[in-house]
Amino acid sequence: MTYLIDGTFIHQDSNGGGGTIQNGDTQWMTAGSGLLHIEAPPESLVQSGGLFHGLQLWVNLPAADKMMDPRYQDIRGGQVQLLTSPDGGALLRVIAGELDGHEGPGITHTPITMIHATIRPGAEVTLPWRSDFNGLAYVLAGRGSVGAERRPIRVGQTAVFGDGGSLTVRADESQDSHTPDLEVVLLGGRPIREPMAHYGPFVMNSQAELKQAFEDFQAGRLGKVPAVHGMK
Repeated sequence: MTYLIDGTFIHQDSNGGGGTIQNGDTQWMTAGSGLLHIEAPPESLVQSGGLFHGLQLWVNLPAADKMMDPRYQDIRGGQVQLLTSPDGGALLRVIAGELDGHEGPGITHTPITMIHATIRPGAEVTLPWRSDFNGLAYVLAGRGSVGAERRPIRVGQTAVFGDGGSLTVRADESQDSHTPDLEVVLLGGRPIREPMAHYGPFVMNSQAELKQAFEDFQAGRLGKVPAVHGMK
C-alpha cells in the first residue's frame, strides 16, 4: 500500500493493474499468488528535481488468502471519508476500514483501519477503536503526545497502544515553524497470529512456501511487466 501525500507515482504490474497517483491518493496492490510490478516517480519529476512524500506499508495476508488472485485499486484523495473532531481541532481522512460507522474506500482482505489525521496545535482527539484491533500511531510531522498519560511522540516515531476501545492523540501547543500541525497516521487491524517467513519481497507462512515463491519467480511464472509511461 502506497499513500502519496505530495508528488506523483506511477504503477504498473504483470496482472494488468496500474495507474498514476498524486497528492493524497493511495494505491493498494494485493500481490496474492504473485506478480511483478514497477512503481516510481515519473522521469520528468526526477529530472526537474521535484519532491515526493509518502508512506508505504506491507500488509500481510492470512494463509487462507495468500494465493488469491492479485488485485490493484486506486483510491483517489477525493474519495476518502473526511471527518472532523467535535471541536474542529482535527481533520480525519479515513482511507480504509471504519471509524465510528464511517467507512473508507479502501478494500482489504483482513480487517484494517487506516486514518491520516491532521491535529491543530493544542488540540486533542480521542477516537473509538475496535478492542480486537491493535493500534499504532506514526508521526509524519510535528510533535505531540499519545494516550491518557500523554506520552511524548515526534516526527518519525511510532506509538504502540495497549488494550482498550479508544486511541487518544494530542498535538503540542508549539510546533516547528515549517510544521504548522501534527500529522499522524493511525493504523490498526485484527492480528493474524500465524507463522511468518519472509525474504526480500516475499512473505509466506513457511520456509517451504518461501522456496516455492522464489522458484515461481525464477521460472517466470509471475509474468512480465509491460512497458508503459516510458518505463522499461
